[in-house]
Amino acid sequence: MNAQLLVEFVRDQYKTQDFIPLHAPTFAGNEKAYVSETIDSTFVSSVGKFVDDFERKIEAFTGSPSAIATANGTAALHTALYMADVQRGDLVITQALTFVATCNALFHMGAEPVFVDVSPTSLGLCPKAVDNYLSEHAQLNEHGCVHKQTGQRIKAVVPMHTFGHPVELDELVEVCRKWQLTLVEDAAESLGSFYKGKHTGTFGDFSAVSFNGNKIITTGGGGMVLCKTLELGKRTKHITTTAKVPHPYEFFHDEPGFNYRMPNLNAALGCAQMESLNAYLSDKRALAERYSALFEGTEYNFVKEPEYAKSNYWLNAVICEDKAARDLLLKETNEAGIMTRPVWQLMHRLPAFSECLKGDLSHSLWVEERLVNIPSSPVNG
Repeated sequence: MNAQLLVEFVRDQYKTQDFIPLHAPTFAGNEKAYVSETIDSTFVSSVGKFVDDFERKIEAFTGSPSAIATANGTAALHTALYMADVQRGDLVITQALTFVATCNALFHMGAEPVFVDVSPTSLGLCPKAVDNYLSEHAQLNEHGCVHKQTGQRIKAVVPMHTFGHPVELDELVEVCRKWQLTLVEDAAESLGSFYKGKHTGTFGDFSAVSFNGNKIITTGGGGMVLCKTLELGKRTKHITTTAKVPHPYEFFHDEPGFNYRMPNLNAALGCAQMESLNAYLSDKRALAERYSALFEGTEYNFVKEPEYAKSNYWLNAVICEDKAARDLLLKETNEAGIMTRPVWQLMHRLPAFSECLKGDLSHSLWVEERLVNIPSSPVNG
């Protein structure tokens, strides 16, 4: 199969000869009406009915006891790590195959990532690799889980559901229990993805969702913290709203907090997008099935959801034979006006994280050399 066949297929899906992006937002419902209502009300900032409505809609869809809207996905993950008691100098296990926002949030906490390999099954953090790394490099004592060589506390594990495909959550939950670690899910890409019938982001004590413009639904910019309990949700809400104690007119803040609130303007967009979410998920699944059929029997391996999961197929991807084949596919499709992208460069290659601890990253390196993301916007949305 050559790149021209893929170009023709993609153009036939989207019915255009214009440039085709990797993942564009779709506005097919009440977006303009709700945003206009917000403007007319003058409540465009952090107070307004759409913020509460959006949080309740996400709770209902995901089954999370409490969802707290934030300004963006990084703010959501930063808050989740703060609530998980990750502290300056702590180590946090995560994957090198991720978007930089995962590690940026750790940096802003003053914590350091420890990079562990991803699973061939999910392209997300591998439970066996985590357990193997800990067995070799960590020990449990009165301070919890401690890195033998550095003496630093290992506090949390942060898997990222890569391209919306859920990681092996049961196994990761068990590894976290065994090593006394807090599970914080980076669910930025996985709204609408389910692990054994349960929504991603509801397994850890906290998780972070993103509503950036390239996500399955968007609020322009925005995020959400999902919390394991209502009590944790109440405290998270307090922390993200400058830790202000309610009072008719006095300004009193009982602890340091974040000003991470999502504006009502953005939440209005989110409420309208939620009304179309199930349709988007259906359209994206149908597109993934057509891609899968296209690549069947070719030199490209289409990335499918794990057997235990139902993925949102946020970004579709293929695995090429080698780096040369990857680079050729990227070159020819982009020159033809079809946006394709390689996976992110592994985090330990970036200057800010080049000195971080890491385990064996064999599969991450293998994927980095071969994976290409292909256009994934809902076709009929």
